[in-house]
Amino acid sequence: MITVGIVEDNRSLRESLTQMVNGAQGFRCVCVCGSAEDGLREIPRARPDVVLMDIHLPVRSGIECTRRLKDLCPSVQVLILTVYEDNENILNALKAGASGYLLKRVTQDEILTAIKDVKDGGSPMSSHVARKVIATFREPSNEFPADEQMLSERENEVLGFLTKGYTAKEIADKMHVGVSTIRTHLQHIYTKLHVRSRTEVLLRFRS
Repeated sequence: MITVGIVEDNRSLRESLTQMVNGAQGFRCVCVCGSAEDGLREIPRARPDVVLMDIHLPVRSGIECTRRLKDLCPSVQVLILTVYEDNENILNALKAGASGYLLKRVTQDEILTAIKDVKDGGSPMSSHVARKVIATFREPSNEFPADEQMLSERENEVLGFLTKGYTAKEIADKMHVGVSTIRTHLQHIYTKLHVRSRTEVLLRFRS
């Protein structure tokens, strides 16, 4: 069972997303919030596996909410669901700790698939968004964390697969270990590299 939280200020969309999640086999909505403030109060209590997060919220933005949530409960995966497709919002959301970024024009099936992907360690994005992110990888960057040298041989192996876009399950299959072992390695890598998500790792290692 994948548990889901929703942070969306549009009431009709919030209700539609709730019905979609609860109506799908293997999914359950455990937290529904209309603002970032509600989300920061309720999500740490409910501890959903994945949070669907809007960006445009009444007081505090979904990007700010994401950054704070990742501090409060790092294991919660945030999937942005928004109408905004500009580079600034995309990159700021990913740097804040979001694990994926979808535009609201995607279908319900695509949202459910993305939720599963995020839960398994993936970083789903709408195709238009993915192209923008890939474009940033082509920009030269010298930002290599000094703590990279602190990674163990096994963690460096996991990092190599991670930067090639493999999910946690795919990495586990390739390394012939359990998914839980890979997730433990990932948490150690995130801690040592001072990042909060696999997407932030990709952004820092763009070349």
